[in-house]
Order: sequence, then structure tokens, then C-alpha cells
Amino acid sequence: MTVVEHDRIELAMSDREVPLDELFEWLETAPEGHKSEVVGGVLYTVPQRDTHWDIIQSIVLALVDRFGRGVKVKSDVRIDFPGHRNAFCPDVAKIRDDAVKNDKGRWNYEDVEFIAEVISQGTGMNDYGPKKTAYATAGVPVYLIVDPYTGRCIAHTKPEDGEYTEEVRVPFGTDLDLTKTPLDLVLKTDEFPRD
Repeated sequence: MTVVEHDRIELAMSDREVPLDELFEWLETAPEGHKSEVVGGVLYTVPQRDTHWDIIQSIVLALVDRFGRGVKVKSDVRIDFPGHRNAFCPDVAKIRDDAVKNDKGRWNYEDVEFIAEVISQGTGMNDYGPKKTAYATAGVPVYLIVDPYTGRCIAHTKPEDGEYTEEVRVPFGTDLDLTKTPLDLVLKTDEFPRD
């Protein structure tokens, strides 16, 4: 579906809440090289930067090194999370080995073991705010925020009642020890680029 200005005006004037699947049809028209998702019913599309991708690639490779080539690691794949109209496309998501897609052909949030989000200037507030809450509510055991603007990683663990109860912060260049989490991994951050 191509979104034209007339459609946007008509939608804005409508009282109809657009279904998530329809919003994602619109997102498919975003230019190549952009990350798109729906957070709390709001569409976000931001360009993918080299720094962003380099960090994502490092995390994916670390997961493959740790768990093998058959590990279910996804990037920018839609997963619907708890909360009002949350259809996120995490930068990195590790799915449980025995997980299967649901009847809509998507992964279930209950099968997500790890999420990493790399901060973008235009959408970082989502990663630190509503997405963190949604991931904790969903019971994602490890949620990692990687911020190339501050040069820091924050690993959130032990979700309870919609909040993470523990966190570990390390600057880029310091190994992030996640061996006491369900991920059981030491993530090297020395090659994470900064913006």
C-alpha cells in the first residue's frame, strides 16, 4: 500500500484506530535503509546508520559464536509486545531454540530471551522508556541498551511486575559480563563505534 498525503489527512481526521497490520503495510513503503516500528500506536521510521549496523552486527556475531550458527537471532523483525499497540522490530532479538511462529507467521514475545536496542537520536526515548517497560512486562530476561552517543551499555535483567529490578552499566571498551543471566555470555564492547 502506498501512503499518499490524502491518506494521511483522512486518517488523522478519522476516529478509527488503525489495526497494527495496516500500519505495518504503510511502513513497508518506507525508504530502504530505514528501521520502522509501532510504539504505543505511533509509527516511527528512522534511517539506519553505519554505526548502528556495526554494533548490531557485533552483537549478532557474539550470539552466533556463543550459541552456534543455528541460533534464532533476528534483527528488525516484527514482534508484538504487551501494551497499547506495540509492534516492535528489535535491533537484535534472540528467540528460544524450540520456539515456533504463531498462526500469523510471527514470533511470540513469550519466546524472546534477549533484546538489544542500539540508540538512534530520533527514537532513543522509546528504547529507554516504553519499550523497556514492554520488554519487562513481557518477561524478556535480558534487555540491553547500547548507546553510541554516550558510549555506554546498560543491561537490564530480572523483570518483575513490568520493571527490571537489576541493571549493569559499562562504558564501551569494557566487557559486559552477562554470565549470571540466562544469556550466559560475555559481550565484548571494545569495537563498538561511537557517534
